[in-house]
Amino acid sequence: MAVTIIDVAEKAGVSPSTVSRVISNDSRISQKTSRKVRKIMDELGYHPNVMAKSLVTKTTNNIGIILPRPADELFQNQFFSEIIRGIVSKAAACHYDVLMTSATNEEEEIKAVERLVHGRKVDGIILLTAHKEDPSITFLHEKKFPFVLVGRSEHYADVTSVDNDNIAASQAITRHLIELGHKRIAFVSGPFELTVSKDRLDGYSKALLEAGIPFDNDYTFEGAFTPESAGQITEKLLQLEERPTAIIAIDDVVAFGIIRTLWNNGLRVPEDFSVVGFNNTLLAEMCLPQISSVDIGTHQMGQSTVQALVQRIKGDGFDQARILIPHQIIWRDSVQTPASE
Repeated sequence: MAVTIIDVAEKAGVSPSTVSRVISNDSRISQKTSRKVRKIMDELGYHPNVMAKSLVTKTTNNIGIILPRPADELFQNQFFSEIIRGIVSKAAACHYDVLMTSATNEEEEIKAVERLVHGRKVDGIILLTAHKEDPSITFLHEKKFPFVLVGRSEHYADVTSVDNDNIAASQAITRHLIELGHKRIAFVSGPFELTVSKDRLDGYSKALLEAGIPFDNDYTFEGAFTPESAGQITEKLLQLEERPTAIIAIDDVVAFGIIRTLWNNGLRVPEDFSVVGFNNTLLAEMCLPQISSVDIGTHQMGQSTVQALVQRIKGDGFDQARILIPHQIIWRDSVQTPASE
């Protein structure tokens, strides 16, 4: 015979409504009572009927994640696996399950968001990237559906987002390269329509401006977040009449692709080129030479994103629009003073 909520209540010495509130993660129930009830649920093998609960409470205890690229491509980049690790661990601690769906372009992304919202499959949504013009943000904002953005929205200042100060981080690494003596510094970006690309390019430009170094379009490249794209850009860079002495990459995967291509062309890092990346992934430590990189606290970003989303779902008075995760620059063997200057 199936165990019921009444069986759990009797053994725990509480009312059935208290058990129901524990299942719903009601903040009015003390942690002591919640632990006691959940322990008895485990002992009796009681599993709540999630579908029935969802119909009554209009909640699912699911969080949706919109993956900005196909999963087979996306999980090659350790930034995404690390931020999702933070999201999943925090969601589990908050008694939420995670539902992931991927999109290969902006049109597929908005359709995925609409499907999750209209189908009431999730209680809230996490967007893992921000575009300059972002219909998903517009849709969720107009629907007043709980969501949190990883990144920054240019058009909605009141959107809850978890981000780094990418402008300050990029400005700091460019400034350090200039202090080492580098004057010809290239910037290898991701797609320019992404806010993160814009912000990191802005920081790079500001550092050049404050040092009196002219911005040179020949040293700015747009690409994808893949080693193959980085390799193609590096080949173009090597065709320049006046090569840069330092290269800033939008992330560690791109930095790795640059270093690999330089090596294949008989060039050395840092002797011939200094290279800096972003995200401080395991790849940065495993590469030879080890890549200097900006640690953006990726795992913490994932956890903070879930915490903010759960508070928005529950309406706990969360009103902070932008949460900034501190960054730290990790200087390693891929940077040194320029040999030619």
